[in-house]
Amino acid sequence: MSVATTAPVVLRDTRTARRVAAAVLLPLGPLSVAVLRGVLPYFGADGNGETITQTAAHLGRQDAVLWLSVVALATLIPGTLAAGRLAQRRAPVLTFLGVGLLVPAFAALFFFAGDPTIRALAGGAVDPETATRVLDAQAALAPVNAAGFLFVAGHILGMILLGAALWRADALPAWAAVAVIVSQPLHLAFVILGNQPLDAAAWGLTALGFTVAAARVLRTSNDAWDLAPTTRTV
Repeated sequence: MSVATTAPVVLRDTRTARRVAAAVLLPLGPLSVAVLRGVLPYFGADGNGETITQTAAHLGRQDAVLWLSVVALATLIPGTLAAGRLAQRRAPVLTFLGVGLLVPAFAALFFFAGDPTIRALAGGAVDPETATRVLDAQAALAPVNAAGFLFVAGHILGMILLGAALWRADALPAWAAVAVIVSQPLHLAFVILGNQPLDAAAWGLTALGFTVAAARVLRTSNDAWDLAPTTRTV
């Protein structure tokens, strides 16, 4: 009579790969937005009519905006989660609040921004007056306005709280955490003032802080980053 035996199977440990991926993704999101804000052709446009005419005069720049948006869409949320993981054990409440605001804010960004629509309309698909009316109608939609509020309020408050969490957790040097904290309030101020280079530089501060966070992720041990995989029997 034979006795069934079981043998443990060691599962593949992907923590190193996940740490490296997190470090790569961390700065890409805010860096892509910094470049995007610097080349945005309709920055400071007074109404949707100017948005169409200014974009039509610089279609190449709007094409760059769309490609940079793809990079941002793919990296902002994973990068935020990676930054949160650095801080969550030593500043759990601030991290929870910061990440909890940033993730839905970044998810709402591209529903609110409408850059593909702007590019298609400015490219001559319709006449400028019709294009303006389409953008006006889109801007009047309540869900678009709700997404806009979610993005503006969420990414500014969320980045302040995440930067504070990274500082309190000693996950970043104080100067890098301060760069994250002040970056989005400065972004808002420079949008209001109509200063495009400084607006891009404000997002560059976020990218700088997240680059320092990426270096910290690479120096973090696997055991400090996440639990090891368990074994299973067969």
